Amino acid sequence: MGSKLEKLLIGKSLKTEELKSEKLNVFWGLPILSSDAISSVAYAGEEILWVLIPVIGIMSYKYMFYATLCIVLLMFLVTMSYRQTIDAYPGGGGSYIVAKDNLGTTPGLVAGASLTIGYILTVAVSACAGTAAVTSAIPSLFPYKVQITLLLILFMTIGNLRGLRESSKMFGVPTYLFIISILVMIAWGICKVKIFGYTPVAAYKVPQVTGDITLFLFLRAFSSGCTALTGIEAVSNGIPNFKEPCQKNAKKVLGLLSFTVFIVFLGLSYLATLYHSVPNSNVTVVAQIAAQVFGNNVMFYIIQATTAIILIMASNTAFAGLPMLLAYIAKDGFAPRQFAKRGKRLGYSNGIITLGIISCLLVVLFNGETHYLMPLYAVGVFISFTLSQFGMLVRWVKIRKQGWVHRAFINGVGASVTLFTAVLLGITKFTSGAWIVFILIPTIVYFMAIIKKHYTKVAEQLRLSIDEKPKEINFAEQKRYVIVPIDTLNKSFLKALNYARTISKNIIVFHVSVDDEATNKLLKKWHEYDVDIPIIVKKSPYRSIVGPLVKFIESEEYSAGSKDTVTVVLPQFVVTKWWGNILHNQTALFIKTMLLRRRNIAIVTVPYIIFED
Repeated sequence: MGSKLEKLLIGKSLKTEELKSEKLNVFWGLPILSSDAISSVAYAGEEILWVLIPVIGIMSYKYMFYATLCIVLLMFLVTMSYRQTIDAYPGGGGSYIVAKDNLGTTPGLVAGASLTIGYILTVAVSACAGTAAVTSAIPSLFPYKVQITLLLILFMTIGNLRGLRESSKMFGVPTYLFIISILVMIAWGICKVKIFGYTPVAAYKVPQVTGDITLFLFLRAFSSGCTALTGIEAVSNGIPNFKEPCQKNAKKVLGLLSFTVFIVFLGLSYLATLYHSVPNSNVTVVAQIAAQVFGNNVMFYIIQATTAIILIMASNTAFAGLPMLLAYIAKDGFAPRQFAKRGKRLGYSNGIITLGIISCLLVVLFNGETHYLMPLYAVGVFISFTLSQFGMLVRWVKIRKQGWVHRAFINGVGASVTLFTAVLLGITKFTSGAWIVFILIPTIVYFMAIIKKHYTKVAEQLRLSIDEKPKEINFAEQKRYVIVPIDTLNKSFLKALNYARTISKNIIVFHVSVDDEATNKLLKKWHEYDVDIPIIVKKSPYRSIVGPLVKFIESEEYSAGSKDTVTVVLPQFVVTKWWGNILHNQTALFIKTMLLRRRNIAIVTVPYIIFED
C-alpha cells in the first residue's frame, strides 16, 4: 500500500542515465530558479511602507519610490557580480564554493549556513505570503491561515520530489501568468490615472502624522525592501540544473530575471504611490491596488490568484537550490552524506524532505505571519552575498588574468555595497528577530565542523595502508564460537539456534537471569526439550543484559581465544504492523547496539516474522 501511494504521489523511479533529460532550458529555468526573486516584489514594497507610513504618513510614497530605485540599482550590481561567478564556477555551488575556494573553509561554511537559513525562510515566507493573498481575497479563511500554509508546503514538497522536469512544468506556468497579469495591472493602473484622469480613493486612511524623514529611517525602509533581492543566488548555485551550454543558459536566466524584477518592482512601487496603498495585516498592498485598478471583478481575483500562486511557487527556488547546496556541503563532509544521494526521481530527495519539515515548523512557530519572518529573511542572504563578492574579488586579484581589473572593480563595489546592506539589516532588524540569525549561523557552522571531524576520524580508522593485505587465515587452527542469547524458548529462538548450527559446532546458549521465576520456567522447558547444547545462566542483580554477556565472553570461563571468531546470533521477531514495535521492548536491537562497540564480536540477527491480519 505504501509503495503504491509513493508511486502515485512521486512517480516511478528514473534511471541514472535519464538525468540529462531532467535538465532545464531557459524557458523553464526562469520560473523555477527565479520565482523567489520575481515573487519578492509582491511584498517588498509593502515592507518599505510598514516602516515609513507610521512615521511620515503621506510623504511615505515619495520616499518609497526613492528606496525602490536604490534597491533596483543594487540588484543590477549584484546581477553583474553573479554573472562573473557563473563564468568562474560553472559547476555551481554559489557563495559556498566561492567563499570556501577563495577565503577559506570557515567563510565558506558561514556562507553555506547563511544560504541554508535563507532558503528555509524562503519556503516559510513564500508560503505564508501566498496564504495572505488567499485570505485577502477570501477573508473567511483567515482563521485557518496556518493550516493552509502547511498544506501549501506539503504540496510543494511532493511536487519537487517528482523531479525537476515535472516540477518545472507544474510550477512554471503560474509564474508566467503572474508576470503577465501584473504587467497588465501596472499598464492599466498607470493609464487609468495619467490618461483617463481617475482619482484614486485609498482603501484605508493614511495616518495623519507629521514626522520627518531621517537618514536612519530611509535606511531602515531600504533594508526592509531588500527582500526583493532574495533568490538571485539560486541561479549561480544551480548551474548544473541547466541544459548545455549550462553557463550560457544560466546567464540568460539571470539577465531575464533582473529585467523582470526591474519592471515589476518599479511598476508596483509606482502604483502604490499613485493609489496610496496602506499596509494592513488582513489585506495586502497588491490586493488594495488591484481592487482600485479593476474593481471587484474577475481581474481582481485573477491578480489575487496569480499572486498567491507565485508567492507559493517562490518556494520552488529554495526546493531547487537548497538540496543542491546541501549536496555540495555533504560531498565535502560538512553535512550528512545522505544529502548527496539522489532519490528515485533523480532529485536530492533528503534535502527536499528536510526543507519541507523545517519550513513547516517555522510556520507553526511564527503563527504564519510573514511580517515576523522577514527580519530573519534578508540578513542571511546578504551575508552570503557579501562573502561571495569578497571571494570573487580575492580570486581576480590572485589570478590576474586579462581583464581582471574591471572584474575586480565590479566585485569590489558589489562586496562593499552588500556588506553595507548586511550591516544595515543586522542593525535595523536586530531587535525585530534578526538576532536569531546571528545565533543560528555560528551554531550551524559548529555542527558542520563536528560532522566533518566525525567523518575524518572514521576515515582515518578505516583507511588501509598500501602494504596492508587481507590476512591468510588457517581455519584449522582458528575456532569459531557462537553464542545464542535466550530469554524464552520459542520459535524465534529455535530459528536462530538452527542457523547457529550451520556455522559452528561450538555453540553456547546464554541466558541472563533478572527474574528467578522466569529463569526456572526456562530451564524446566529447556530440559523437557532435551536440547543437546549447554545453557549458561548468569544472574544480573542490576538487570543489565549486555554487561554479563560481554563479561562472559572476556572471562577465562569462556574458551574462546583472542584470535578466535565469536559470533553472537540474536533471535528477533518482527511484526508486520508498524505500531506493533511499540508493544515490545526490542531487547535484540538494544543488545546489538551495545555489542557493535566491541571489535572482537560479530553479530548476526535472525528475524522471525509474526504475521497479523
